[in-house]
Amino acid sequence: MRGPSADGPRDPLQDEAAGGRLVLPTGADWMDDQQWAAYLADEPVDPGPGPGLDPDEPPDVSRAEMAAIITECRQIAEDEARAAALATRMGTTGALAAIGATLGRRGPGQPGSAERFPGVYPGPAGAFATGMILDAAPGGVDLALFAADAAGTDDRYPGASDDELVGAICAWDRAEAHMAARKHAAIAEFIRRRPAEGCTLEGPARMPAAWDEFTPDELSLALAESKGAAAGLLDLASDLEVKLPGTRAAFRDGTLRVSKARIIADATRTLDPGQARAAEALVLGRAGRLTPGGLRAAIARAVMQVDPEAARKRREEAARDARVERWAEDSGNAALAGRELPSAEVLAADQRITWWAQELRKAGLDGDMDELRARAYLDLLLDKDSRPAAGTGQDPPGDGGSGPPGPAGPDGRPPAGGSQTGPVPAGFAGRVNLTTPLVTLLDLADRPGELSGVGPIDPALARDLTRSAARNPRTSWCVTVTDADGHAIGHGCGRPEPARLAADPARRQQPAAPGGHDPPGPATGSGSGFAFNPASPHGPPGGYGTWRLATGIPGQPDQIISLGPIATGECDHRHEARGHDPGVTLRHLSQVRHTTCTAPTCRRPATQCDFEHNTPYEAGGRTCLCNGGPKCRHDHRMKQNPRWQAEQLGNGEVRWTSPSGRQYTNEPTRYPI
Repeated sequence: MRGPSADGPRDPLQDEAAGGRLVLPTGADWMDDQQWAAYLADEPVDPGPGPGLDPDEPPDVSRAEMAAIITECRQIAEDEARAAALATRMGTTGALAAIGATLGRRGPGQPGSAERFPGVYPGPAGAFATGMILDAAPGGVDLALFAADAAGTDDRYPGASDDELVGAICAWDRAEAHMAARKHAAIAEFIRRRPAEGCTLEGPARMPAAWDEFTPDELSLALAESKGAAAGLLDLASDLEVKLPGTRAAFRDGTLRVSKARIIADATRTLDPGQARAAEALVLGRAGRLTPGGLRAAIARAVMQVDPEAARKRREEAARDARVERWAEDSGNAALAGRELPSAEVLAADQRITWWAQELRKAGLDGDMDELRARAYLDLLLDKDSRPAAGTGQDPPGDGGSGPPGPAGPDGRPPAGGSQTGPVPAGFAGRVNLTTPLVTLLDLADRPGELSGVGPIDPALARDLTRSAARNPRTSWCVTVTDADGHAIGHGCGRPEPARLAADPARRQQPAAPGGHDPPGPATGSGSGFAFNPASPHGPPGGYGTWRLATGIPGQPDQIISLGPIATGECDHRHEARGHDPGVTLRHLSQVRHTTCTAPTCRRPATQCDFEHNTPYEAGGRTCLCNGGPKCRHDHRMKQNPRWQAEQLGNGEVRWTSPSGRQYTNEPTRYPI
């Protein structure tokens, strides 16, 4: 057996005192880098059988193979050291019980792989197995680092058993909760720096009783969140600091994720700090393992137990926030819901919906009960009767005993006086704003439209809704020209063509549409009857000509639309008003350029906003498109606050500067193109 050089350290891999066994160094590295490189450069040797070795075993491995084994051993030692350090930081004792110095591990998915085997190294994910140290470790940065190590470079968790993988998922969940808790702690500090006027920092948490009015706006800009969501973050951060120390601690160590912390905070909102702590103490011991629904019920009972009067107060206060909400579903459909309504009336309304759904089923309408209840809900709201036409032999009786009394018609059922034109009520668009790309309307392409209060809608629905709107003579028509990014650069409002001109066949000649369908393929529409053709090359100066929009509805006059420019650079002030108040055209064009409030996170429709001068009129500011735009009343006041600044740029963008000095830019509306 070849030994080390005379002037070098003894080679512990060939220590005769160890009986020829492979042993690992326990102290500092036993070779420096130069010696290690020289060691690896040697050829394999066959030392022959040594003390304690079987002479029938194959010759010794090469030094390169031995180096690979040593590298793996060093990695094991590093993993053990990191785990031990984590255990120390987390306040536990000892290192991982299942990690030893001997090579080998149970394979992933094998029986017993979730069990602990003394002296077996379980790999990077092993510490996440049932009962192991990381399986119960609190959330934090260290836990996230260990989970990242177990995930590997491609997040495939090499060598991990199912049990270890589930443990890693739970660890990430606790780490995520810890990060969210730290974010809310930072928000609490933000509150301390934005106290409301006259409020001082008080109590053990050193928190103000209220924060500045525009604090939610500043947070909403920074996080690109709605103002309501930002206000919710502030409320939760304040409650955790002032009223719910137990919830705050459980949130920080990952026992509770943010949704559960919010459930507790919302339920205890009407309690004083002492009562809130008493209520949380009744549920904290099991809150982490309860589902959200179970926790919501448990904390509600706890609040009633601590202060029954507070529970009644919470219900009555919430009732003052009764409302009907609508929103867009991800599918392209929409939702409508009543919130904070009286319980008894909700139960009665629910029974009536079920009763009418049963009547629809008796009449032969297809669909399961959920579909029929949805149809019944809309029938009752829209005063419709969706039963198949008379003559089916299934004219249902009145109440039938399945719902509460309360006839909606002479026979106890919803009257049939509503629209029977199909899924789109005729003339609905007289009350909403519908935007449809012209190429979609003319069946030249399939581009999505947009419906105010709902959002993007698919091309087929956009055509159906536009055709339905065309049947209503009170529908008004506008055409907006956009650039390649969808920003408005031209606009015109339709006016009915005079009857004397409409009678001239030459004026109504409609040439065939150029090109084909985009993308190539058959048109997906059903022949909408719409046409859009030049009426005259002479439109407003610098504009896009005059056009005729035909709806194809018998008896409906064509619309004549003169398209004028919307300034996107230097303004020509063509629509400037002489006084403070804008004219009808100027206000309308400002609402075309920005269809919502010009604050970056505000979605209030421009039609419900003020026309706000960027440079005040009293300070010499123009009442013009280059110096004005829509702002809701709240953001109008925020812009006038000396700590805030809003600048209107020449291209229509509005740049906001918050009290912290951060800047946020809001671009003009992007229309579907």
